[in-house]
Amino acid sequence: MPTPIVLFVRGVDTVNRFVGRFAMAIFFVMAAVMLWSTISRTVFGMPVNWALEMTQFLLSAYYLLGGAYSLQHDSHVRMDLFYSRLPLKGRAILDGFTILFVIFFLVVLLWGAISSTQYALQYNQKNYSAWSPVLWPVKLAMTIGIFLMLLQLIAQFFRDVAQARGKPIA
Repeated sequence: MPTPIVLFVRGVDTVNRFVGRFAMAIFFVMAAVMLWSTISRTVFGMPVNWALEMTQFLLSAYYLLGGAYSLQHDSHVRMDLFYSRLPLKGRAILDGFTILFVIFFLVVLLWGAISSTQYALQYNQKNYSAWSPVLWPVKLAMTIGIFLMLLQLIAQFFRDVAQARGKPIA
């Protein structure tokens, strides 16, 4: 593969490794919020109205920002009817073909996410709840997560093409 493509693949892997490990830490923040909610309600008798929504927002950021990392480590669920029986080159060809559909889907999803994030920023969109938080942070995390997943899929496509040609990218 040409050097710019190899550098692109390695750069995307590096960024997604960093973002994925950051996303792992979100789990602990989420656990702390739920622990505080439980302590506040049971010990102090003062329930907090923001804990459930905050946990939902953190969970959304967790899986959206961690998606590219799990793709990078081949941790996504795969329906394996005959895939494991294929040789490495056959898997790369099949992955290279099917990944084009996922890339198309993510481009459409990214287009909608950008539009939704712009709307949330422009109109200071808030959730309809007692807490009424602004929605742009979670929508921005959604947009970034989809973009990183798209980049990782493109990098994976290049890897599959290189593997199918018999010259894998390390």
